[in-house]
Amino acid sequence: MTDQYDLVIVGGGPAGLAAAIEADRYGLTVIVLDDQQRVGGQIYRSVEKNRHDSIELLGDDYFYGRTLAQKFAATDVNYQSRASVWHATASGTVIYSRKNQSHQIEGKHLLLATGAMERPFPIPGWTLPGVMGAAAADTLFKSSSLVPSGKVVLAGSGPLLLLIAYRLLESAVDLKAIINTSERKNLLTALPYFPGALKNRKLLTKGIKLQWYLMRSGVPIYRGIDQLKAQGTDKVESVSFRAGSRPQEILVDTLLLHEGVIPNTQITKLIGCEHEWDACQRYWQPITDQWGNSKLDQVTVVGDLSGISGAKTAEMSGHLAGLNIAHQLGRISEAERNWQARSYRSVLNKELAIRPFIDRLYRPNLKNIVPADDQTIVCRCEEVTAGQIRSSVDLNCVGPNQVKTQTRCGMGACQGRMCGPTSAEIVAARQQKPIEEIGYLHVRPPLKPISIEEMIGFKAER
Repeated sequence: MTDQYDLVIVGGGPAGLAAAIEADRYGLTVIVLDDQQRVGGQIYRSVEKNRHDSIELLGDDYFYGRTLAQKFAATDVNYQSRASVWHATASGTVIYSRKNQSHQIEGKHLLLATGAMERPFPIPGWTLPGVMGAAAADTLFKSSSLVPSGKVVLAGSGPLLLLIAYRLLESAVDLKAIINTSERKNLLTALPYFPGALKNRKLLTKGIKLQWYLMRSGVPIYRGIDQLKAQGTDKVESVSFRAGSRPQEILVDTLLLHEGVIPNTQITKLIGCEHEWDACQRYWQPITDQWGNSKLDQVTVVGDLSGISGAKTAEMSGHLAGLNIAHQLGRISEAERNWQARSYRSVLNKELAIRPFIDRLYRPNLKNIVPADDQTIVCRCEEVTAGQIRSSVDLNCVGPNQVKTQTRCGMGACQGRMCGPTSAEIVAARQQKPIEEIGYLHVRPPLKPISIEEMIGFKAER
């Protein structure tokens, strides 16, 4: 395997695969580094091996990923599965670990397609055994057909929550309740954007059908939620909350939490991409142009990493980026790039038309992503509480990086993925400042936990 490529792609989801297909089409040497075992990313996880009898439950949208995977398999792209990227630079150097051995490669261009991650949802008791992210449960279902046993409760908001609830019910899971944490005012805020959403009737209709299915299922759906807590001693035993003015408690064996997804920006922060704050969905995203170009000359950012928009949008952004990189590297003219981009751009615009409506309808509830009490653990790795973060702010820690130094919040194995967003929100709220002024945790290598042996033993491929 060579150590130099025209294009190095990090991420094997729809955006990374589409970019690779396009770049290969124009003769670029391409390598895809994927930390998963198979192509598809989270949205199309295990799509190549799933049984045909699961098509109805997982849906046509999921199995469309098989077509994309087949197109990718027909290319000459070097695909490295279970490749954990732990360092990268803006000049195209990438260091990754695979089979306990680190490798260094160089690319004329670097395309980042690391996708999204589930937003941290730090309620009291979220560290108890039996409490897990709803997306993690969906991953287990896709990869191993596993579903939770016993009494299950879903809590949170977002389109994925509806889809997971449907799959659980169709799999005969004992779903005791759906706790909708969205604020009631979200619908009024979203309604002005409904006409634009009609441009994507297929996705809109799918959402309405899921809502109708859940309403007819007989599963209690609670709205107007406050004071959500997971309770138990050695494991979760119940979930309590207030619905309006009425206290509620439900016995549970598994509590699935989901408050939407956010871009997984660890690698873009590491290499120095400029980011901007999305005030509606409350996340940082890299600044990119219509082709995915970042502010760094050799770095392109595509898919949900550049802003949450869904699988089809991610795929189209990958195709567009692949075309543009082929142009930048002299394989096609600007006119050819623009001509080939027309169909992708058309699909992309249709998919994006619904996002202003969805983003406002499922705007995250600050009461859930910022713990009100001081005892709730924010940093699971270092067991740092919300109260400790507030105390550090009172001692003049003006940002999440100062809080990190004072409390070790963000120094654990996850490198701030699970605590960084919440820490910044707490700091901003405590200082009564916009989060844009507070900033975000700095990221340093290694991005993923690796052994010292792997770190010092990397080598350039020959």
